[in-house]
Formats: sequence, C-alpha cells, structure tokens
Amino acid sequence: MHTRRIGDVEVSAIGLGAMPMSIEGRPDEARSLATLHAALDAGVTLIDTADAYHRDAREVGHNEILIAKALASHERGKDVLVATKGGHLRPGDGSWTVDGSPRHLREACEASLRRLGVEAIGLYQFHRPDPRVPYADSVGALRDLLDEGKIRMAGISNANPDQIRQAREILGGRLVSVQNQFSPAFRSSEPELRLCDELGIAFLPWSPLGGISRARELGSAYAPFARVAEAHGVSPQRVCLAWMLAKSPVVVPIPGSSRPETIRDSVAAADLVLDAGEIAELDAV
Repeated sequence: MHTRRIGDVEVSAIGLGAMPMSIEGRPDEARSLATLHAALDAGVTLIDTADAYHRDAREVGHNEILIAKALASHERGKDVLVATKGGHLRPGDGSWTVDGSPRHLREACEASLRRLGVEAIGLYQFHRPDPRVPYADSVGALRDLLDEGKIRMAGISNANPDQIRQAREILGGRLVSVQNQFSPAFRSSEPELRLCDELGIAFLPWSPLGGISRARELGSAYAPFARVAEAHGVSPQRVCLAWMLAKSPVVVPIPGSSRPETIRDSVAAADLVLDAGEIAELDAV
C-alpha cells in the first residue's frame, strides 16, 4: 500500500469512510465487520468516522462502536489511525443539526474516547461550523483538547479557506487535516484543496465517488471516467480515486464502503498511474 501523511503519522493513501455502515440502508453487522476487516487486510490504516454516524436517536456513536469492535478483532487493528468528528448531531428523524459549542465538543470527545476505548483520539475533527457559535470558540475547544492530550491531532471539516487559515492560527500551526466534500460532481472545494497543498495540510475528500447513491453511476454520468477506465481495464471508481491522488500529495481520499469488494477496488486506486493527458481529460469534466 502506498502511503501519505497526516501530521506526523503515515497512513494508507486510500482511507475508508465508514459512515455507510451505520446510517439508513446500512448492512447487518456481520457484513460491516467483514468490510472493515477487508480494508485492514488490503492495507488501509486510516478509517474515518463520527459520533453522528448512526440512524436512530438512541444509538449515538454506532459507527465508532462498530469500528472499535472490528479493530479489536483484527491483528492489524493497532496500526490504524481512527479519525472521528464532533459537532454534528442526528436527532433521529433523518435530519442533521449542529452544535459547535466548546461544552458540547468536550462532551462529545469524552464520549468518543469511551466508545473507541482509547486514551487519546488519533485525529479529532470539528465536523461542521455552527452559525450560532464563533468559529474561533469551536476550534479553541479542539486546541484545549489537544493541549490536554485527549486528542493527538486536530482537523476541521466542511471549512472554507478563511476558516482553514483561522483554525491553523488558533491551533498554533497544528492543524493537520481538512475534510471537505470533493468529487467529479462537487468541485467547489478546489480552493481548499489548493490551500492545503500550499500549507502542507492533508486534504481528505469525503464522498469522493459522489455519495452512497451515486457512486455506481460515476461511469455513466461522466463519460471521460468511463473511457479512461476502459483503457486501463478497471472501474470508473478506481480511476476517480487515482485522479484525486494525482492532484496533490496531500490528498487522502476516504471513499465510503459497506461491502468488502468495493473497498478492495478503492484501495487498488493507489497503484493506478494516469498519464498527463488522462488527468487533463478528467480535470476538464
């Protein structure tokens, strides 16, 4: 497995987004555990989760608990960087809300620590800005958790360039990652990707294949990805992830998966080399 860096930690060039294993339409636990183990077998050492990745109101942290169980039952579990998030909530009616207050983020972090069964969270990320709370206050809570040793590294998600710069300053240069939506269908995070490249901060595209419901349609919706895939004898999804990796050495895609075969295909993107003409063709989509 090719590797990249998040802060001072070396991780697999392709991570695993675990959300599909806990929200609506999720598989049974056996298949989820098989998927997580398949990822570890393939060399994945970065798994992304969040306390809000659950379906029902009474099961907050479902995804974190699932991951902890998978890691504890696999010989490579200790080699994995678990990246979790706080600041997003799911009341249980299908909606998503936010709470970026320092008090909530501290409580959420403590709860995530218990569910993951660790003394310190490898990478803790502020999930989404809360318009009711000054951004500096929310990021300040991460700074305090970092200083106290409850988290080893700090990141932010769904942030714009100004927020990235502000977070980096508040954290005293210790901002290690930005997780934003980025895919062929969603290109508006290009400025954030470029800024992360400039600053040497890891950029983690979420929903890199277009989301749970659209990932299978990538080749039919975007013809250039299908053409390049056919030329290499691989899936359009694999081409998409290879294209992202080619954009910058700071990019670490975290494709979601709930089946062993899909994460295996995603991991293989790290070995797919696209030429300059192919990259230009895909950039033009």
